[in-house]
Amino acid sequence: MASLLRLPALLAAMGADPDGVIRAGGGDPAAFDDPDKTMPFPVLGRLLDHCARATGCPHLGLELGRRAGLDALGVLGEIAQTAPDLGSALRFFILHLHLHDRGAVPLLWERGDQAMLGYVIHWPDVPGTEQIYDGTVAIIYNILKSLAGPGWRPNGVWLHRPPPEDKAPYRDHFQTRLHFAAQHAAVGFRAEDLRRPLPGSDALAYAAGLREVEALEAFRDVDLHEHIQRVLRRLLIAGAPASELRLEPVAALFGLHVRTLNRRLRAEGTSFKALLDETRYRIARQLLRDTQLPMQELAITLGYADVTAFIRAFRRWSGVSPTAWRSLRRRAT
Repeated sequence: MASLLRLPALLAAMGADPDGVIRAGGGDPAAFDDPDKTMPFPVLGRLLDHCARATGCPHLGLELGRRAGLDALGVLGEIAQTAPDLGSALRFFILHLHLHDRGAVPLLWERGDQAMLGYVIHWPDVPGTEQIYDGTVAIIYNILKSLAGPGWRPNGVWLHRPPPEDKAPYRDHFQTRLHFAAQHAAVGFRAEDLRRPLPGSDALAYAAGLREVEALEAFRDVDLHEHIQRVLRRLLIAGAPASELRLEPVAALFGLHVRTLNRRLRAEGTSFKALLDETRYRIARQLLRDTQLPMQELAITLGYADVTAFIRAFRRWSGVSPTAWRSLRRRAT
């Protein structure tokens, strides 16, 4: 909720009744008094979509996001500022954002001399994704500027939404090249910036922060299969090779023998293969819906050796090819 706390003030500044608009959009005005409150992504998307229509501001998500930055990430933002360099801070976010945000995952690409930090919602059937993505990319931009320090500049911003009638608010905030109807919702910058030292780097504080986060992970009251799905999601989004998406290396991550891991998963009514398939299927649906990535790129992202294997697996999960699924979803929206 931290990134949403400014919504009532933003609505008031636009001349709307905050409580009335939030209630009409399916939200609870009292929730905005508590930064530790959580809001399911479908509720969030529906609320932001309603607020945009109620205020007549089609870029409301952008206006909300541009007012937030590292502060929206709480303790994770504080720890990231002490990392040795920008790349370490961003990888820290990718590994641990699920403690703060369980409905989406950040992505970091590095290809040649170009890097991109983006965001993909993996919760199915979320309304108002244009507003969520606009706000999130604005926050990503603010976070990168805060971490990298004075003088840092992006070399482009990619937005999932179609080109708006009024591009001025986007130009005003990002002050760089804009790409609408893009394959990704992301901020692009030079790959060499990943090695850029952070102004607030502090090795001792960073080590202590990592220990604090690991303690939070250890005390989370979730079943083993949920832990494994989270690890698989991180590995897939981070572009891990197929060799890391096998039972043996994942069991080793948990310090368990393969037979022990299999036995515990059976006791929870599932299997490693079922968890990997479910995770791949969820990510595949979100990428098909929210990006224009070609099938070859999707196959690579999901850890398949070739596009044929991905298409065959997706048809087994859904009953249709990924191309047909994408086409059906677009006709339905």
